[in-house]
Amino acid sequence: MILVSPSVAILVAAALLALPAAAAADGIMLVQAGAFWMGRDDGPADEAPLHRVYVRDFWIERHKVTNAEFAVFLNATGLRPPGSERRYDEDDADARIHRAQGRWAADPGFERHPVVEVSWFGARDYCAWKGRRLPTEAEWEKTARGDDRRPYPWGASAPAPHLAVFGRAYNATEPTEDRPDGASPYRVHDMLGNLREWTATILRPYPYRTDSDREPYTGATGRVVVRGASHDDPADSLGLTRRRSYDRRGAAAGHHFVGFRRATSEDLGEVAPGGRSQ
Repeated sequence: MILVSPSVAILVAAALLALPAAAAADGIMLVQAGAFWMGRDDGPADEAPLHRVYVRDFWIERHKVTNAEFAVFLNATGLRPPGSERRYDEDDADARIHRAQGRWAADPGFERHPVVEVSWFGARDYCAWKGRRLPTEAEWEKTARGDDRRPYPWGASAPAPHLAVFGRAYNATEPTEDRPDGASPYRVHDMLGNLREWTATILRPYPYRTDSDREPYTGATGRVVVRGASHDDPADSLGLTRRRSYDRRGAAAGHHFVGFRRATSEDLGEVAPGGRSQ
């Protein structure tokens, strides 16, 4: 047996406490099964009524997919393989990934920014390539809101620059991990602001039912739901119950204010609620 003096033990304990608390929770985050309050009664008609929705266990990425990550996908799979929809609007002035010397790469300085100009089909294909999927509308709102009816991911306080990226100039995104104070109850970042997000859900009136025909959206019929808010949205549009949607034409195009993140229902192992490193 090795004996350790009390002074050494104190130093070791202090060193362990000094380690970053989130180090084991970067990557994909566990949202445990349970009911939460979805929608609201004091807003637009399509957000009503406030109602309880039960969601099973799922995992969701802590950050939106970045330009650098999506460039790797384009290099591995191509912009538009035969028989598939266009994945990325590389010829749009807003695009932050370009091809040079035969390879796709994020523009310098934008590697860690959330990727823009990805179509819904491109987001779907990227998620599948990584063994994941897009989150449903209910999963997105539960991740952002928790179970206490909060109006914002961070709580009840009004939007502020240290909490979310909003009220910015056109295309003025920020790196995905720069505002931890604005994280949701499940420690997921950037749920409001920076970019809105594609989901896997067809727009239907509330109340939301998980056993209805809302999922998955395939692009064949209906409108796909987009959640969240963008860097160039005003503060009064940042409520996390807000619902937007696109028809097939809109889903087949990229947009400067829409990004995405990955989710999965696969059991990724026994860990404490709140995270698992990739």
